Amino acid sequence: MDAVEIFTRLSTPEGRADPYPLYAALHELGEVIEVDPQNLIVVGYDANNTVLRDPGFRVSDEAYLDKVYPGWRENPVFIQSADWLLNLNGARHARIRRLIARAFTARRVAGLEPAIAKIADELIDAMADGGADGSAVEFMHDFAYLLPVTVICELIGIPEADREGFRPVARDLSGVFELHDPATLPAINAAATELLGCFTALAATRRADPRDDLLSDLIAVSDSDDGRLTDAELLHNLTLLLVAGFETTTNLLGNGLQIILQDPPVADAVRNGSVPASAFVEEALRFDSPVQLTSRIAYETTLAGVPVAEGADVATVIGAGNRDPRRFAAPDRFDPARPDGGPLSFGGGAHFCIGAALARLEGGVAFSRLLSRFPKISAAGEPTRRDTFLLRGFDALPITVA
Repeated sequence: MDAVEIFTRLSTPEGRADPYPLYAALHELGEVIEVDPQNLIVVGYDANNTVLRDPGFRVSDEAYLDKVYPGWRENPVFIQSADWLLNLNGARHARIRRLIARAFTARRVAGLEPAIAKIADELIDAMADGGADGSAVEFMHDFAYLLPVTVICELIGIPEADREGFRPVARDLSGVFELHDPATLPAINAAATELLGCFTALAATRRADPRDDLLSDLIAVSDSDDGRLTDAELLHNLTLLLVAGFETTTNLLGNGLQIILQDPPVADAVRNGSVPASAFVEEALRFDSPVQLTSRIAYETTLAGVPVAEGADVATVIGAGNRDPRRFAAPDRFDPARPDGGPLSFGGGAHFCIGAALARLEGGVAFSRLLSRFPKISAAGEPTRRDTFLLRGFDALPITVA
């Protein structure tokens, strides 16, 4: 197979369900594959790492949208996402990221551990009650979604009564990351508009009554009138933090639990402490990454011996990089004790995931507590994979816990 045929297969339901054999075929073609002079596919670990860390490779910002999609401002989701950290370059990206990063310092994230443990234990108690008679419980909704969405809502300052309603709206909005069918755009725009309305109202409440949360802190910066953060930048990036703050961690929890269900010795090793939960999480991130692909716009350079043209579209397939046999011994084997770890799953460079430490902490707390509490945890029927490629996870993962 050539690269075009492989990517065509990756776009099928079967390819999305299990992309890893197709990644292995891509690795046989090289670290960087030129589809044509304006389109490159990066599958090697080192080449991916180079692109992600090199500021010369830029994300698709407003200038790029003006060039390829002149009518983008007619869509609320694109107006909002043009302000997202994911889609900013240079000084503007650095300014906004520096302000939002205050919520994700190592000290502040570490300080969240007791709260995360408390939330996890409450969710585990509810699953234990629901499955006490041996009946199935649905892990994705009952735990994998609720844990990270509760944590990010607590961090931002979203009232508890509003949280459950965010899930379907945020799931609709996440469709913008894999917008292949224009027919889905109205639902995505509607979700973007609804979430913006929610955050606008909540910001007004916090202006009148500030609290100890991220929203109040950012409003104070926005209201300082020194140009550091506009209202639009504030509100639009809150939407991003909400969606990114639980989508990827939800996928990590589901993908990780599926590994445990399929490999009981790994579960026993985490349960008895011979494998630290943190090491399990790192290998789960590598083995079945919650994010499989990102993209960049190139500058004229050479990458793994392949000439790269100015303005070329570069697909960085980090899911393939995490299974690169040039970097990892036996890359298709799950091995939390491997000495050659270091997944690409959180990106790198200026756009390294701002919530990476929080996601790792949530995963470590979750798996250590789940396995300790449920020594008989097992699958209860076939799981349902999300029919997506970029964001890899499950829609449903039924389990028994008793």
